[in-house]
Amino acid sequence: MTPLVTLAVLVAAVTHASWNAIAHHIRDQLLSFTLISGGGVLISLVTACFVPLPAAGAWPYLVASALLHVGYMALLMRSFTLGDFGQMYPIARGTAPLIVTALAAVFVDEVPDGRQLLGVAVACAGLAGLAVWGIRGKGGRPQWPALLAASATGLSIALYTVVDGVGVRASGSPLGYIAWLMILQGLAIPAYALWTRRAALLPQLRPHAARGLLGAALSVAAYALVLWAQTKAPLAPIAALRESSIIVGAAIGAVFFKERFGVPRFAAAGLMVVGIGLMLHAG
Repeated sequence: MTPLVTLAVLVAAVTHASWNAIAHHIRDQLLSFTLISGGGVLISLVTACFVPLPAAGAWPYLVASALLHVGYMALLMRSFTLGDFGQMYPIARGTAPLIVTALAAVFVDEVPDGRQLLGVAVACAGLAGLAVWGIRGKGGRPQWPALLAASATGLSIALYTVVDGVGVRASGSPLGYIAWLMILQGLAIPAYALWTRRAALLPQLRPHAARGLLGAALSVAAYALVLWAQTKAPLAPIAALRESSIIVGAAIGAVFFKERFGVPRFAAAGLMVVGIGLMLHAG
């Protein structure tokens, strides 16, 4: 990974944590993701007018990724509804590079070395600690549904990361690929919101429009940077470095949402970052 690729992925990590925080801050998650998805479609329609179409070989990956992204958005909405941002975000993001490492070895022939496997083990230990700490919410009730939703979100992230890693390399146009991906996957949630809220939708969206559209711009920028990086370096280290957003997300949760981070969660998140660092410097 060159310094430019590393910088691009780090910027993507910060912007990704930021748009997720914006999404969480809008309490009605359907409204939040309607604005972010719909805004992404508008941005991408404009972009698609000025960039080449993806090559024919990339379209099966685009369709598969769009379906996976819709599932990811639904699971992320559920996670943010059920749990704290400072816990759900690290679990969802921390799960992904572990699975990407395995999938990339099987399907892309990017086999990890010993240090990368050690990184997977350390990150898994941190992930387990993060999941166990705070497993009980207000009133001592278990938060298993929230943890399950966050873990399933991580699985969906890993799946679309590998699909897009292959697809964008076949596309011949990273910008064209991200534009059409956002168009294909971005219509589902706004369509569902319109079907369920009908005439009430527009008045409900209006107070959150500025924040939602900012989240959309950050979302498109974050994933465009990651897709570009995936054309320049192996998938697993990019997925690992991208999840440095875990620290950004934890800080946002503590500072802006007043969520208690605590020493146990800090230690667990630290283990995850050490494991991700080992994966990043493998080879």
